[in-house]
Amino acid sequence: MRQGLRVLGVAIRTEKAVFTLAVLASAVYGGMTVASAWALGWATQNVLLPSFNNGDVAAGALWTGTLLILGTALLKALGVAGRRILAGVMQYRMQARSRRDVTKQYLRLPLSWHHRHPTGQLLSNASADAEAAWAPLAPLPMAVGVIVMLFTAAIAMVFTDLVLALVGFLIFPAIAVLNLIYQRRLSPLATRAQQLRAEVSEIAHESFDGALVIKTLGREDLETERFQRRAHELRDANIAVGRVRGLFDPMLEALPTLGVLAVLAVGAVRLSAGAIDAGGLVQVAYLFTLLAFPIRALGWVLAELPRSVVGWQRVQAVLEATGSMEYGATATTSTEPAALEVSGLSYAYGKAQVLHDVTFDVPAGRTIALVGPTGSGKSTLVQLLARLVDPGSGRVLLDGVDLRELPYGGVAGSVALVPQQTFLFDDTVRGNVALGADSTDSTDDSAGSTGSTGSADDSADDDVWAALRLAQADGFVGRLPAGLDTRIGERGATLSGGQRQRLALARAVVRRPRLLILDDATSSVDPQVEAKILYGLRDAAEASTVVVVAYRMATIALADEVVYLDRGRVVDRGPHDELIRRCVGYRNLVTAYEREEAERAAIDIPPIEEEEVSA
Repeated sequence: MRQGLRVLGVAIRTEKAVFTLAVLASAVYGGMTVASAWALGWATQNVLLPSFNNGDVAAGALWTGTLLILGTALLKALGVAGRRILAGVMQYRMQARSRRDVTKQYLRLPLSWHHRHPTGQLLSNASADAEAAWAPLAPLPMAVGVIVMLFTAAIAMVFTDLVLALVGFLIFPAIAVLNLIYQRRLSPLATRAQQLRAEVSEIAHESFDGALVIKTLGREDLETERFQRRAHELRDANIAVGRVRGLFDPMLEALPTLGVLAVLAVGAVRLSAGAIDAGGLVQVAYLFTLLAFPIRALGWVLAELPRSVVGWQRVQAVLEATGSMEYGATATTSTEPAALEVSGLSYAYGKAQVLHDVTFDVPAGRTIALVGPTGSGKSTLVQLLARLVDPGSGRVLLDGVDLRELPYGGVAGSVALVPQQTFLFDDTVRGNVALGADSTDSTDDSAGSTGSTGSADDSADDDVWAALRLAQADGFVGRLPAGLDTRIGERGATLSGGQRQRLALARAVVRRPRLLILDDATSSVDPQVEAKILYGLRDAAEASTVVVVAYRMATIALADEVVYLDRGRVVDRGPHDELIRRCVGYRNLVTAYEREEAERAAIDIPPIEEEEVSA
């Protein structure tokens, strides 16, 4: 309860103006509801009874009664509309704010934090949990505002007839006790249901993301069973919540009705004794029926608090996560290729040390190849070079400046990484290539758009085509149905693997990076095309310093120098020809690909052309 009230307090402090107006509207509704009871009692005493007793009624009394009833009804309707609209505004603003804060935190947290948290859970934090955290806000203004109705009605009952008021008030302790039992029974069930929502989301995302693996291994039935098992647990948890509500809601509704019957029974006796008139009895009975509503309104808020607390805690766990990156204020304005220096770099995943005192440098404008067996730490190293994660010790310097001293966005402005796993958005070719580039003109706000997908100016398109030519992608893009405006599907599903890699490369070079990092980014491209790409990068008018993770000898031979990694350490470095002669491990590794090609040729297996795969 205390945690839930603290959550509500956060919302009230954040949306003071909206909450105040919503409560005022609710108070108008509550006040007019009580006033309608008084108007009904007045009309009974001054309009209905005279008409029954005398056969007629004064026109003035009739009009007065009519205006009283219609006026209170109109004001009550305005209060209801204002309360509901403003409560919705407050709720949806808080949900939107939480989603934005969570998403900003996701983007701010380093990649190492994301490695420890399943994507499905993160999706649940930004959607279901943010929604649940603020669910009580919908009935909250009504619950607070109708307190006015509660006290006004109670006071009106006391002044109308103290005896009947005391009879009616006897029912309140029973309602309070029943509400307390209800909350204690419901709270753990609602908590469990909210936790299961996150687990179902996590399994669903994993299943969708791994659909290719699941289908190729024939695990559809097993995966369906895994999802179904957790979904059934969520169903059962929601049913358990529904059973508790189904049991207690009728009881909470019945108690006020019993109170009304008690008031009518005692009131009939007092009416016969002349202690109260008929209008007073109608007014008290009607007021008592109204008193049940504020209690139920408070119950609606309390019923949502367990889910709210769980959602709030899960959202706060993200917002309070540590591991954020610190930035400096050393800005760079140079557009020339950057000199890279790696000094004493070490990194560990938990207790598993991946890199050990890695040291090397790359002069500005040069190309260096990172070579090493699987698990040698190459991909981790390129993440450090792009500052996706920070090292445990050591430094990465760009033109002598530690990456941690650059301002926010400073690394992204100078360094571009093309990773092993190519990701493309369900957007046009232009939108994917020009994503984040300063030269683009974002004009399309259609659903699913992530970049500039509308018509761009000629200079922007010229930059895009220049990047596509450098990435050897202009040919197939020119043959697409709509050229740059062709939508390529989710993750680039309409393209081949090599085409996706070349678009990703074009997306990197269009930004004119001073340091370009290729993490095996041309593995799906045939060697001839790969050679053209690397030669183009070296001979470009605005060349970059290039670090390329490579396996093919043809690719490695294009580098000015090779850094050979093994088990997270720099074993040797130097030109390719020298390493072939003096380093056995390096020679065995880089010649393995050529041996495989030779064996393929020996048994006359024709190579698969990448463009044929696309066709």
